[in-house]
Amino acid sequence: MRNLQATHINRARASLRQALSWYGYLCKSGQFSSNPELVALLKPELEALNFTLNKLDSNVIRIAAFGLVSRGKSAVLNALLGKKILQTGPLNGVTQWPRSVSWHPGGKVLVELIDTPGLDEIKGETRGKIAREVTRQADLILFVVSGDITRTEYQALLELRQAQKPLILVFNKIDLYPETDRSAIYENLQQLSSGHPQAGPLLPDEIVMVAAEPPPREVRVEWPDGRVTYEWETPKPQIKQLQQTILSILNREGRSLLALNALIQARDAEKAIAQKTMNLRAQEAEDIIWKFTKYKALAVGLNPVPILDVICGAVADLVLIRSLARLYGLPVTSYEASKILKTIFFSSGGLLLGEISSSVMLSLGKSTAVIASGENPLNITAYAGTAMAQSAIAGYGAYAVGKAAQVYLEKGCTWGQLGASTVIQEILSQVDHQTILYRLQQELGAKYQ
Repeated sequence: MRNLQATHINRARASLRQALSWYGYLCKSGQFSSNPELVALLKPELEALNFTLNKLDSNVIRIAAFGLVSRGKSAVLNALLGKKILQTGPLNGVTQWPRSVSWHPGGKVLVELIDTPGLDEIKGETRGKIAREVTRQADLILFVVSGDITRTEYQALLELRQAQKPLILVFNKIDLYPETDRSAIYENLQQLSSGHPQAGPLLPDEIVMVAAEPPPREVRVEWPDGRVTYEWETPKPQIKQLQQTILSILNREGRSLLALNALIQARDAEKAIAQKTMNLRAQEAEDIIWKFTKYKALAVGLNPVPILDVICGAVADLVLIRSLARLYGLPVTSYEASKILKTIFFSSGGLLLGEISSSVMLSLGKSTAVIASGENPLNITAYAGTAMAQSAIAGYGAYAVGKAAQVYLEKGCTWGQLGASTVIQEILSQVDHQTILYRLQQELGAKYQ
C-alpha cells in the first residue's frame, strides 16, 4: 500500500512538472509573452499550479473542519491537538476567518488543521468564497454536527459533497445525550445521502461520535472523616475514535489523497488557462475553422478518387485540431489529435459518420460520372453537381469537427501519458475497496473522464 501511495505521489508530481514546463516554454517562446493581456489573465492559474506543486512536495495533508455555529468545530480541533490553541466560547461566531494549525499525530505524517467560520455566520458571497477556497485546498473534510441535522446543515453538507472530497461526519457533544437518543441520532446520520444519486448510507469510518469539550460537572466527594463535599470536575475529551479514524485514513491512503487533490487542482487550473485563452482568441479560432472548412470542401470537391476523399478529409480534420491547439497554446500531438477526432466522431450520434458515408457514396457517383462522361455535357454536369454536393457535406463536417474540437480543447493539456485527467483515472482504478476514496470512485471517475 505504501509503495502504491508513493507511486501516486510521484505520478502527480510528474504531471504538474510537465504542465509547468509546457507553460514555461510557451512564455519563453513568446506564445504568451507576446500578448500582455493574456499573461495577466493566466497569472492566477500559473501561480496556482506552482503552489499546488509546492504543496505536494511539502507532503502536508490538509484537514478542514466545517459546520454551523456552536457545533464545536474549534473544540474538535483543539481536542485532536491535545491543547487549547483555537479560541472557543459560548458566543456564536468566535471563529471569524479560517485559521490553520499544525498537528503532529505521530510518525512521518504531517497535518495542517484548518478551522473555519460557521457556515451560517458569514453571509452571502463572502461565505461561499471562503468555503470554496478552503474546500479546494483540503484533502479531507470534517463536517461537525451536534445532533440531528437541520435543513440548513443538510444543504451545507450536500454543497460540500459537490467538491467530491473525502468527508467524515463528526457527531460532537454526545455527552449531552442519553445512550438511547445517541444511538437513534447516529442511525439517522448514517442514512444521510452523500449527495450522489447512487450513494448508500454513510460507512462506519465516515461518521464518528465525539465529545470534544465536555462541560464541567458536579461530583460528590466523600472524605474519610465522614465529610461530604461537592466539586466541579471537567471530564477529558472523548476524541480517541476520531483520532484513530483519521490516522487510519492517513496511513492507508493519505498520500493518495494528497496526490489526487493536487491533480484535481491542477486540472481545474489548466482548464481555466485553456478557457481564458480560447475566449481571448475566439475570432482567430473562428477564422481558422472557416479556412479549413473551405480547404476541405475544395479538396474533396475536386478530387475524383473515393478513397483519397476520405483520407484527405481526415488529414484536414487532424491538422485543424492541431492548428486550434497551437493557437490556444496546448500541447497536442498527432496521436492525441487523432484520439480527439475519434471521440468527436463517435460522440456525434452518427452525424459525422453519416457525413463520411454520404461523401463516399457521392465520390463513387462522381468517379462514375468522370469515367462515363467522355464529351457528353450531361455527364459533365452530373459530375459537377455531385462534386458540389460532396464539397458542401465535407465543408459542413470540417466546421462541425472544428466546433466540437473547441469543446475538448477547453480541458487544457490534461490528456496524454502524464495529463492530470489520465493520472486521476489511474489512481481511481487502483483504489482499494477498504479505502474512503473507493466511495468517491464512481462520481470522481465520471467527472474526470
